[in-house]
Amino acid sequence: MKYPLLETIQSPADLRRLPRTELKRLADELRDFVLQSVSQTGGHLSSNLGTVELTIALHYVFETPCDRLVWDVGHQTYPHKVLTGRRERMPSLRQLGGMSGFPRRDESEYDTFGTAHSSTSISAALGMALAAKQKGEERKAVAIIGDGAMTAGMAFEALNNAGDPHAVGSADVLVVLNDNDMSISPPVGALNKYFARLMSGRFYAVAREGAKQVLKAAPPLFELARRFEEHAKGMIVPATIFEEFGFNYVGPIDGHDLDSLIPTLENLRNLKGPQFLHIVTKKGYGYKLAEADPIAYHGPGKFNPAEGLKKAAAGGKPTFTQVFGQWLCDMAEQDERLVGITPAMREGSGMVEFEKRFPKRYHDVGIAEQHAVTFAAGMACEGLKPVVAIYSTFLQRAYDQLIHDVAIQNLPVVFALDRAGIVGADGATHMGAFDIAYLRCIPNLGVLTPADENECRQLLYTAFQQNHPTAVRYPRGAGAGVEVQQQMAALPFGKGEVRRTGQRIAFLAFGTLLYPALQAAEKLDATVANMRFVKPLDTALVEQLARTHDALVTIEEGCLMGGAGSAVAEALHAAGLTTPVLMLGLKDEFIEHGDPAKLLALQGLDAAGIERSVLQRFGGKLELVRPAANQ
Repeated sequence: MKYPLLETIQSPADLRRLPRTELKRLADELRDFVLQSVSQTGGHLSSNLGTVELTIALHYVFETPCDRLVWDVGHQTYPHKVLTGRRERMPSLRQLGGMSGFPRRDESEYDTFGTAHSSTSISAALGMALAAKQKGEERKAVAIIGDGAMTAGMAFEALNNAGDPHAVGSADVLVVLNDNDMSISPPVGALNKYFARLMSGRFYAVAREGAKQVLKAAPPLFELARRFEEHAKGMIVPATIFEEFGFNYVGPIDGHDLDSLIPTLENLRNLKGPQFLHIVTKKGYGYKLAEADPIAYHGPGKFNPAEGLKKAAAGGKPTFTQVFGQWLCDMAEQDERLVGITPAMREGSGMVEFEKRFPKRYHDVGIAEQHAVTFAAGMACEGLKPVVAIYSTFLQRAYDQLIHDVAIQNLPVVFALDRAGIVGADGATHMGAFDIAYLRCIPNLGVLTPADENECRQLLYTAFQQNHPTAVRYPRGAGAGVEVQQQMAALPFGKGEVRRTGQRIAFLAFGTLLYPALQAAEKLDATVANMRFVKPLDTALVEQLARTHDALVTIEEGCLMGGAGSAVAEALHAAGLTTPVLMLGLKDEFIEHGDPAKLLALQGLDAAGIERSVLQRFGGKLELVRPAANQ
C-alpha cells in the first residue's frame, strides 16, 4: 500500500478518529496522492497542493457535512474530494462522465455549494448560517476564500452584510482567508501563532467582552482601552479592515502548520458571531517545481512528476489566445491610444508579452469584472481605446456595466472574448455558451465571430477601428491551422462571404464551425457562407441565400435560444421570406466537462453531426420544393 494511512480514510469521520500525531503523515500522503493523480489526468495543481493541511484541519475540527464548508472558486478542492469518499474516482477527474474539478452539490453531500467563479463563498456561507439560525439548527458555516478572490467587490459586499448586527443579527460564520501571495518569516510566524491562539481562545473572548461592559461605565477609559487593543494587535498582525466590518480578526498564521491551524480553528469554532481567520499558504507547497513556478503548474495537462512540465514543441499551430496576444502587441505599436485590461487573467488571456512591452498601458484590475468594464468605459471617455481581455463566462459577471456604462454611452471598447463555446474539462461553469445571445440584444454593440486564426487577427483589427463597442469571440485552443498574415486589414464591417457554392441547401456558419460545415457540405453539395458577424448581421447575404436555396442551416457554437440562428430567423421574418431554417447549436442544457471534440460531437456540431441533422430534417435526397413566395 503506497498510501497506508490515506487509504483508511473513507470519510471525514474516519479522519476525526485519527490521533493528532498522525495528521502530518496523512498530509504527506495526501499531497503525494494529489500530485500523482493530477499528473495522470491534468487539472489544477498548485492551488490544491497549497490547501492540503487546511483541508485536513477543517474536516478534523468541524463536523462535516453537518457543518458547511464553502470553497471559493473550488479549484483547490481535490484534497477535500479525496477525504470525502471520492479517492477512487480521481482517475476520472474532469473527464466525460467523471468527477468534476469543482465542488458540485449533486456529486457529494460534502460539496455544500457549487462554485467555480470567484468571490461567492462568503455570501453563500452567510446565507447558510442565517438559514441554520432561523431553523434552530446548531451548525457552523465556513467560507474558504483566496486572497485573489478577495479583490472582488462581491466579497466585500458579503463582509459588509455579515458584520452588520442590525442587518443579520449575529451570524455564526467563519471566513478563512487563504493568503498564498506572501510568506511568514520564522520569528514573525512564531509570534503570530502565539497571539492567534491567544486571541481566538474563549478566555480572551470572555475577558474582552467583560472588560467592555465594565469600561462602558467610564467612556474615556473604554475609548483608551479600545485604542490600546487596536495598537497592540497592530504591532503583531497586519492592520486590517476586517474588524471594521464587524469581524473578530485572527492571524495571520501558517496555513501549513497543523499544530497552529487545529487549535486556532477549535477556538474559533466555539466563538459566536462573525469570525475571520487569516492564514498564509504557499501555492505548489511540497512539490519544488510547482513552488518555483506556481503559475505554470496552475492547470497543467498530463506530465511526469519526476521530470516536470516540458516546453511545448515549437512550430505547432498557434492558439487563438496567442493570436490575440500577438495582435494586441502589434496594434499597440501602431496606436498609442490602446490600453489592455484584464480581470486577473494575464496568462489565460495571452497578455504576458503585452505587459512586458507596454507596462504602463497594461492594467490587471484583479478579479473584478464589473470594475474592469466600467474602468474601460472611463478610459474610453478620455479618448483611449481600451481592449478588455476577458473569458466569455466571466463577462457574464459584468453585464450591467456592459449595458449601462459602455453600450448606452456608445464607447469604443473592444471585448476580446476568449473561451467562447465549449471549453472542455472545466465544465458547465466555464462554458462560453451564452455570449452571442446575451450580447446581440444590446444596442450599439457589434458581435464578431472569426472562423480561424488569421480571421481572428483581422477581425480584432476591424473591431478596433470602430467607434462603438465591439466583441470578438473565439474559442479555447487552436483553430484550423490557417496561416496568420502579419499585415492587418479591416474586413467589411457586417459582411459575410460565400466560401462554397452548392445547391438547394445553404449553410450559414458563425465562427470556427465553418470548417466542419465545409466538410459536411462536400457530402451534401451545399452552399456555405462564412457569416463573420452576428451583429450587424449581413441581411443582404441572408436574403440572397434564402431566395436561391430550398433551406438554410445556421451553425454556431453557442446556445440556440436567442443565438445567431435566431438572428437569421428574425431577418427572414422581417423580409417576408418563409424559407425553412434548421438551427444547429448548443442544446438547452448545461454542458458537462470532458474532451472538447467529444462534447462537440455529442452536441451534433462536428461534420458528421451536421450532415446527420440536415438529412434527418430535410430528407436523404434533399428533394425540396421552394414556396412560390420565394421564387
